Amino acid sequence: MFQNLLERIGRAFRQSQIPYMVIGGQAVLVYGEPRLTKDIDITLGFGIEGLAKIIILVKKLNLKPLVSNIETFVKETMVLPVIHEKSGIRVDLIFSHSPYERQAIIRAKTIKLGRTEIQFAALEDLIIHKMIAGRARDIEDIRTILLKNPKYDSQYIKKWLAEFDSALGKEFGKSFRAIKNGLNKKGGTI
Repeated sequence: MFQNLLERIGRAFRQSQIPYMVIGGQAVLVYGEPRLTKDIDITLGFGIEGLAKIIILVKKLNLKPLVSNIETFVKETMVLPVIHEKSGIRVDLIFSHSPYERQAIIRAKTIKLGRTEIQFAALEDLIIHKMIAGRARDIEDIRTILLKNPKYDSQYIKKWLAEFDSALGKEFGKSFRAIKNGLNKKGGTI
């Protein structure tokens, strides 16, 4: 059911010329281990100025918004949560608002699902998203992704994590190094 919905969304986004990338658990399935995921997270290639276009597309896809005051909610959260009622699959449409997100969408990898090409976050950008989210599940996803994909652009990840460290006063870069070092100590080839 997830694949069918992703294919429908991918086709609709392409027809409407909406740049996007799939992030979250669905992207982890591309680079990591199969795991249970309950939703689809999609970052859009524009900010809330594109809300009207997305609302039209949501209706076309028979998705139902999960909030009553869409405009206010999106302005506050930069997310439009919707649900495909027939399957019960939730889709979070995330409006981009930073140069990083827009660059990540340009770097997205085209992966064919069935007969449809879907834009998934590049491995490095998925790791960056997971580092910033920082939940236990995200850290485990990062470990799995790194073990299964030993070749990646570490400098790109470090550069953007340093930017986020500076902007948010966090230590994402340090945490990423700790994850890599932990894998190296366990015999991984990171």
